[in-house]
Amino acid sequence: MLKLKTAASLMALGLCLVATQGMAAGGGTQLEKADIDPDNKSSLQRGARNFMNYCSGCHSAQYVRYNTIGKYLGLSEEQLIDNLMFNAEKTFETIRATMPTDDAARWYGVAPPDLSLMARAKGADYVFNFLKGFYVSESSPTGVDNLVLAGTSMPHVLWELQGYQTANFSTHNNDDGSVEKTFEGFEVLSAGSMDAEDYDEFVRDTVNFLAYIAEPIRSDRRKLGVWVLMYLIFFFILASMLKKQIWKDVN
Repeated sequence: MLKLKTAASLMALGLCLVATQGMAAGGGTQLEKADIDPDNKSSLQRGARNFMNYCSGCHSAQYVRYNTIGKYLGLSEEQLIDNLMFNAEKTFETIRATMPTDDAARWYGVAPPDLSLMARAKGADYVFNFLKGFYVSESSPTGVDNLVLAGTSMPHVLWELQGYQTANFSTHNNDDGSVEKTFEGFEVLSAGSMDAEDYDEFVRDTVNFLAYIAEPIRSDRRKLGVWVLMYLIFFFILASMLKKQIWKDVN
């Protein structure tokens, strides 16, 4: 059983590495590992709090219900209502953005996307680095740009926590006359209410919650997968023994 779990873990790790490398190559930026743990209920509870306080004003999560979140996170109906349900009345409702979609599209040029499947579509590492990658840019209408998603219309909603930073780039002239920019690092412009370590933990909890709502049945699926593999192995051994018994007298 231990070998089966190890093999499954290695396979999943390999797929994650391939996805991460592909995203890093596509965006031209090496992504820092998020190191999330979707089985950490305390982290998920903090992430749910962070999402509702800082994200749900603009972003919806229409594929997950409050009661599903509450059941997995060990929250009572009263705790759900008091701490997470700011613009909903029933626990079976999905997470809706507070900002009207039409207004958001007019103000930002594009409506903020639903975040239900964002962690699966982009990967946890991508979202983690995106939330850490805002830097001051005078050419941006919002005053900031993002290292992972250049030209993003999203403002830096977590600036009070992280503060403001600038991005340092080096330039290189190619033989074809084009100019290539290479990211060298961030420089703190003004400190936020959190230091770098606490902000990383805040973002990690938020991304962990986004990864959970992208696949709420992840833990149950993995447990069921282990039992299915055990059954198949047992059936294979039984079938092999039966075959030997039936054909033992055949030359």
